[in-house]
Amino acid sequence: MEKCNCNQEKTIRDEDTKKKLTSRINRISGQIAGVKKMVEEDRYCQDVLIQLSAIDKAVKSLAGEILDKHMHSCVINGIKNGDVKKIDEIVELFKRFS
Repeated sequence: MEKCNCNQEKTIRDEDTKKKLTSRINRISGQIAGVKKMVEEDRYCQDVLIQLSAIDKAVKSLAGEILDKHMHSCVINGIKNGDVKKIDEIVELFKRFS
């Protein structure tokens, strides 16, 4: 499991993790560019919507992965160090994603 160094302003990630996250973000950016082109080319609504659904799933998957790492490292370490505000932080994050 990835070990990260977290504080309220920054999360230090190892190079492998950064590379994997950046790759996924680049893929999502490419999908968005593709949808823009589809709209410019007057592609059929259903085709555009299918691509938007794929983007939505990709973004949610990426967010889920980052949340998982956050819970298993930043939050656990914060609570172990007496920072009970981490619970409120997680509650607010879940509200945003529900």
